[in-house]
Amino acid sequence: MLRRPRRNRASKAIRAMNQETRVGVNDLIYPLFVMPGTGPKEAISTLPDVYRHSEAGILDEIAEAMDLGIQAVMLFPAVPESKKDPQASYSYDPDCFYLTVAEKIKNQFPELCLISDVAMDPYSSEGHDGIVADGKILNDESLEILSKMALAQANAGFDLIGPSDMMDGRVEHIRHTLDAHSHTSVGIMSYTAKYASAFYGPFRDALDSTPKWGDKKTYQMNPANRREALIEGQLDMQEGADYIMIKPALHYLDIIRDLRNNFHIPIVSYHVSGEYSMLMAAAAQGYVDLNQALPETLTALKRAGSDLIITYFAKRYAKNHVSN
Repeated sequence: MLRRPRRNRASKAIRAMNQETRVGVNDLIYPLFVMPGTGPKEAISTLPDVYRHSEAGILDEIAEAMDLGIQAVMLFPAVPESKKDPQASYSYDPDCFYLTVAEKIKNQFPELCLISDVAMDPYSSEGHDGIVADGKILNDESLEILSKMALAQANAGFDLIGPSDMMDGRVEHIRHTLDAHSHTSVGIMSYTAKYASAFYGPFRDALDSTPKWGDKKTYQMNPANRREALIEGQLDMQEGADYIMIKPALHYLDIIRDLRNNFHIPIVSYHVSGEYSMLMAAAAQGYVDLNQALPETLTALKRAGSDLIITYFAKRYAKNHVSN
């Protein structure tokens, strides 16, 4: 035989020379949960080895991550129930702990890329991503609140704003608001194709943000729909998004590839809490070797077209599998 593909697999060195897809530390974004106060970190039962960090503890966690070469963190707030109301007004209160801790993070780690979460559900007494009226989620009325939230986050020092609400038109509304207040250099990482998935449960446990009634299917996407993601991607591009995201990731590899093939800005995939916890549970039972399954999983996301991957495994991968 003149062509023998196995020749390019003959040794570890040769296999490394011919590897087509690589996942590096610079490709990873580390999601973190922050809560008010200065107490010890709190375990999340459905997210093994992931914690809610206090305002003081989050700085130590970020320092450790940066020592491993991680340069980007996405921050999510665990808001006390007493601070929640139907208008999510605490989200843009200057005294909101999420905003004050962001200022501390950027003061201590100015070189870190700090990414926010823009959605009403962590701050809403209804647990939804928009204003609720008569059992419906109001789209246009919610945009004002989302833009106030985004502006407050930009003022606090976030480098990228992450609208995760899936309200129509929110990227454009936020972009105009940021630009009008001289935040033209603050980018937008839009949750472009965010599906109404069964894999968000552990995340909602971490933030206690499960909807108090109903579901999110009138604004998050139908998992059966593929072409619709291209519509969302085109709209976000037109409205000024700097990054477009697919969420979940592992169960939506075709969507990642579709967006990669059609758009020429960075593609981000969110390896979500349920996908993380399933892999952790399988490893705990001895069904898979996590040291082998993890790089294979992240490589699949990169191979599908992800430029960046949001993953709770960021620190573990950086420790065990990558040398910058």
